[in-house]
Amino acid sequence: MKRAPGLIAAAVALAIVAGCSGDDAELWPSLEATDPSGAGQDQAPQQQPGGPLQLNTGTFVPGGVTAGQPTGTAVGQKVQELRGDLQRLQNQVTEENRLLQDYRANARETARAYNQLVSGINARLQTGTTPGNPELVSQWNQAQGELAQVATSINNMNALAANTAATASLSSFLLESVRATYGLQGAVDEDHRQLAVLEDETNQTAVLIERLLTELTEDIQRQSAYLNFERSELTALSVAIRNGEFFAGSLGNRAYGLAAPAPIGGGAGLVGRAQPLVVIRFDEPGVDYEPALYGAVNQALQARPNAGFDVVGVAAGAGGQGQVALAGNRAVRNAEAVLRSLTDMGLPADRVSLSSTRNPGSAVNEVHVYLR
Repeated sequence: MKRAPGLIAAAVALAIVAGCSGDDAELWPSLEATDPSGAGQDQAPQQQPGGPLQLNTGTFVPGGVTAGQPTGTAVGQKVQELRGDLQRLQNQVTEENRLLQDYRANARETARAYNQLVSGINARLQTGTTPGNPELVSQWNQAQGELAQVATSINNMNALAANTAATASLSSFLLESVRATYGLQGAVDEDHRQLAVLEDETNQTAVLIERLLTELTEDIQRQSAYLNFERSELTALSVAIRNGEFFAGSLGNRAYGLAAPAPIGGGAGLVGRAQPLVVIRFDEPGVDYEPALYGAVNQALQARPNAGFDVVGVAAGAGGQGQVALAGNRAVRNAEAVLRSLTDMGLPADRVSLSSTRNPGSAVNEVHVYLR
């Protein structure tokens, strides 16, 4: 494959950051869930960015409502009404649990299909393929569609979470109503015995709903983290397909922390004074700079995840006034192209500054990338 004759990855600049290291990746928390009967569930798996989509495994099926015989009192009639309210509440929880399990199953299947597509694309890229291979482009489009289904799953779970929160409020109101019934006049002992059973079952149902809502919230967080990470990875993968070479993932997923502020006016003042991380010489049409640029920036971020970068278009200074003006315009366009490449690779835009300058001693246009 054609390599860029004018691209230099500066080893000196990389050596400066080689001794630094990043923080450990943070894992999403998980919650142990139990069913109403007290049988323990295994602890929910944790989601690590970049790995398979892992969701909780708890199921939330109410234990049912104990029947009671009518006592013929007004309090007994109230207990019967509350028992019916609890049954309707439990039916609603059962339906919410069914939807949760369906959404989880769909999310796992979608993530599995997405990961298979991405793995297949990366395998082709690792062995080498043609730039812009239409077969890989088609697979990339399929992967993008699968990832869109993850976003749909998040929307569905958010809607379910809103409904479950309303159910939790209803369970709290019902529990208060049951406890208030103890204070009614005209009850017999059997009324209070049935009321105690009803209170226990209402309380168990309320706890079950809270656990359902907790796991549902965690699943939404995990899916959102997974979606954000994989969107960035998929964008970087499109650059790899365009070049027909394997890239080791999105630069954005290696960059974290606050970068040092960009110099006033960008990095133009660094030209001739500081060692560039990368120099790209635009001495011929179609310079293939992206693979080596990715490698240099990726290595810098692995050593210093809070690094920032200054992209400077350096115009050639040779020739007449018209040639110098044209060179200046080309230098700006070249720098903008390099900036687009970096953002396509996943590097956050706030990590990069853009500027341009002129080098009277240069015969060709260049783009310098400086590390800060």
